[in-house]
Amino acid sequence: MAKSTKVAAKPVKKVAKKAVAKKAAVKKAVIKKVAVKKVAAKSVKPAKKEHTISIKYADKSAGQPELVKIFDAIKKMMLPYDKKGSLVLHAATGGQVHLVSHKPVEIEGRKRQEMWLVSALVQKGYVGFHYLPVYMNKSMEALFSPAFIKCLKGKACFHIKKNDPELLAEVQKAIRLGYEAYQKRGWV
Repeated sequence: MAKSTKVAAKPVKKVAKKAVAKKAAVKKAVIKKVAVKKVAAKSVKPAKKEHTISIKYADKSAGQPELVKIFDAIKKMMLPYDKKGSLVLHAATGGQVHLVSHKPVEIEGRKRQEMWLVSALVQKGYVGFHYLPVYMNKSMEALFSPAFIKCLKGKACFHIKKNDPELLAEVQKAIRLGYEAYQKRGWV
């Protein structure tokens, strides 16, 4: 006859109770963490919202130092209009600058919180000079030289590729005329 060996087994009920207790403790800890986060979120006051402009472009002038000179010249032309009326110069990082009026206006029944005047963005092979007043008055194009109009791509974006004093003089003239047009309409 063979000998039988008995293996001492732990009671199943005790193991199951321990596992359930462990799960309950983990669940309580998670609930506590969530509650603490909710309380902390309620006690933190939101910061006052400021006017910020964020655009996806970055400085793309690597290997083209001429573009940086053009961009800096256009930015220098925009500086006298900063804080003139409701205009604010937003000099974002990464080769972009924007001249924006933060005066609330109503145009054809639509309320606007801001009106963009001009922008300059360094692109891969040119500096984009965005001239928004041309949207309100298409006849403004007649005020500029044919060489400057030749740089116009689309409706309001000029691609400035050369550091040409004549083109930069036209840019300065455009900024001045745009400011005067916005001023007449009461947008700045």
